[in-house]
Amino acid sequence: MHTLDLLDQAIATAKDLGYQIRREWLEGQSGGVCEIAGQRWIFLDLSLSSLEQLDQVLEALRTDPALEQAPLSPQMSQILGRTRRAA
Repeated sequence: MHTLDLLDQAIATAKDLGYQIRREWLEGQSGGVCEIAGQRWIFLDLSLSSLEQLDQVLEALRTDPALEQAPLSPQMSQILGRTRRAA
């Protein structure tokens, strides 16, 4: 799967978990997850490659306990290191 497709899936998962996504030109200064007025945000640095942006989103998702209950595609499960639970 292409990086842009994975980035789109990761962003969709983040939105499903309640994150707002903001894409800004941060010139490599900083990005990632933060909370503003009780709302969780992921700031994506547009000066980074799509792979680096994907890493920013994945880092935020990996630290979110709600990820365990989120429905994920097989590709996202593999990338995030989540194993399938027995049914």
